[in-house]
Amino acid sequence: MSEFTKTLCPYCGVGCGLEVSPPAQLNKATNRDSQGNPTWRVRGDKSHPSSQGMVCVKGATIAESLDKNRLHYPMVRESLDQEFRQVSWDEAFDLITNRIQTVRFTQGTEAICMYGSGQFQTEDYYTAQKLLKGCLGTNNFDANSRLCMSSAVAGYIQSFGADGPPCCYEDLELTDCAFLIGTNTAECHPIIFNRLEKYHRKNRKMKMVVVDPRRTPTAEAADLHLAIRPGTDIDLLNGIAHLLMRWNYIDTMFIDDCTSNFSAYAEVIRHYPPEVAARQCGISIEDLETAARYWGQSQRVLSLWSMGVNQSSEGTAKVRTIINLHLMTGQIGKPGAGPFSLTGQPNAMGGRETGGLSHLLPGYRLVKNDQHRAEVEDFWRLKRGQISPTPGLTAWDMITGLETGDVGLLWIAATNPAVSMPDLERTKKALLRSPFTIYQDAYYPTETAAYAHVLLPAAQWGEKTGVMTNSERRVTLCQAFRQPPREAKADWEIFAEVGRRLGFGDKFNFANSAEVYAEFAQLTQNRPCDMSGLSHEKLQKQGPTHWPHPKVGSNEFPYSPLPNASKRLYTDLRFHTPDGRARFGAYYSKGLAEPPDPDYPFVLTTGRLYGHWHTQTRTGRIEKIRSMHPEPFIEIHPRDAARLGITDNQVIEVRSRRGQAHFPAKVTKAIAPGTVFVPMHWGALWANDAEANALTHPESCPDSLQPELKACAVQLVPISIEVTSKNYQLQSSQW
Repeated sequence: MSEFTKTLCPYCGVGCGLEVSPPAQLNKATNRDSQGNPTWRVRGDKSHPSSQGMVCVKGATIAESLDKNRLHYPMVRESLDQEFRQVSWDEAFDLITNRIQTVRFTQGTEAICMYGSGQFQTEDYYTAQKLLKGCLGTNNFDANSRLCMSSAVAGYIQSFGADGPPCCYEDLELTDCAFLIGTNTAECHPIIFNRLEKYHRKNRKMKMVVVDPRRTPTAEAADLHLAIRPGTDIDLLNGIAHLLMRWNYIDTMFIDDCTSNFSAYAEVIRHYPPEVAARQCGISIEDLETAARYWGQSQRVLSLWSMGVNQSSEGTAKVRTIINLHLMTGQIGKPGAGPFSLTGQPNAMGGRETGGLSHLLPGYRLVKNDQHRAEVEDFWRLKRGQISPTPGLTAWDMITGLETGDVGLLWIAATNPAVSMPDLERTKKALLRSPFTIYQDAYYPTETAAYAHVLLPAAQWGEKTGVMTNSERRVTLCQAFRQPPREAKADWEIFAEVGRRLGFGDKFNFANSAEVYAEFAQLTQNRPCDMSGLSHEKLQKQGPTHWPHPKVGSNEFPYSPLPNASKRLYTDLRFHTPDGRARFGAYYSKGLAEPPDPDYPFVLTTGRLYGHWHTQTRTGRIEKIRSMHPEPFIEIHPRDAARLGITDNQVIEVRSRRGQAHFPAKVTKAIAPGTVFVPMHWGALWANDAEANALTHPESCPDSLQPELKACAVQLVPISIEVTSKNYQLQSSQW
């Protein structure tokens, strides 16, 4: 038996395989962290096809966070001005179920909301959907994929008829042209970037284009860096399309046979000649033409994007406009080509598969679709009409629902909205008004815990067995390698027990997570994300596996991967639309929801750093990562800094129409003039007055309802006071 347990990194959506072993082993020195505490060994899993043994600093140090500041017991308090007191699970479950019943019978089920996370395993997600959307009859389950990937979801559905990235990581090493837009892949998805950059260095004919207002480490590796103005992505993409059309770099046979609505798109791009598009974007005509030529002359074009595209009031339009370029040139359904969204969280894809957004149902179904609801109701043995036909509240709707009193119970699990939501001061005030907030997490303290009435200790990575799906639709079984500490429980077990205590015992009769996954997998049969041929047992034997992976007849599927066709979608050039054709989307650029003006003349953009992840709930407790990124900062171009009299490391007060924050200046030519950048990781727990989302606004894409977290208008005021980071050495939790 191997001393190592195979699992998956719980950070970004790359889905790197890890192998973990105990601190103490026979004839080996005990593995310890820098403080001398025993810690589990972590190394890359060379057999995992997605990461091939590679691991970034976050994955390499993940075990150091396992026992730091854990929440060990259920805690409750009657009001937010009281101290928490420890209670038994029985008391906590009774309190929760009684409160749910009270809200159901006084305000109705539409007053019950849950906000979840891509940190969930698939089994956690699925059990929550069955509890809320099925048994309770409310679609008010949303996840922080709403802030991350919902524009990609909407774009894929509108263009192809179904969600699902059509590409795979193998395409990184097969492409002629990688077009990266709105993604700092080198820092945010480093192992993917390592594969791409290695291939690029060996194959100089392969071209890499990076579109970003910042000269990031990703842009440093590019053949062409387009530092466009924030909000001009559609101008750029339509300008490239105009040139592809003018130069006849289009696949007319594919357009005629496999697509619809091209004429409307052609009319739009007619209005984006190079002189117009380049002027709008703030780039040269020569660079625009070079980008178009790279795309048009390549046999295999792979586009990659992430938050810089999705987190926009035009997010869905941007996604579809990227897809348009692939459709007009026939760059889809073949090796090395296609539109490839990079998910931000380890199981954001699994959340989409299980219906983990307020407009979705399991198996890539939609709550508005009568047939989809009936299929799920029949499968769950519910009466027809039990599932509401109305999409539930989004994450931001839940905040405004607290303001109006329409939300009577808010259950937050595995996420930290008191840092990650837009318009943060408004968010915090709304959370203070919540009549009853349940907060389910592995760690304490976190910023959101300050707004909770009930704290539930959750088992985290490595303490529960379950499934996750990464950005390339590869499903991995993550084996538990240790017991949860004290009284912590797996998220799915908590949801199932609440369901049983509410009287739905027959719906949650699961003995273990393998049974939960087996039920979910059945519900995907004959759906675009068909995983009916998968189970915990099969994943353990055949290893990480792409979907679709349907059940084959009545025979047991052999323990070997499907043919390569399952690595990519649409290889037959037939799509999930009623007529089988992919749809062009025709969009004019509208620009930023909040453009700069004389009062707020700069555009603030936000993003991640290599070492940290999201709101530091894990990484902030790891010494090596804290030393890599000791404090927040603001990037500003030397020209702007000189005009305002700002010097390097001088503290700047950044003001928007919603709030303010303070950051030391980092004067650098890596940022475009007129634009400033702030990392989004620091909440009130980790630094004073350095919350990026105190500045951002909640204006969102009308289709995906994803907020424009990537851009808002700000003013800069240089000040002289010193801003110091808080002491990171948090006291060990007794809970």
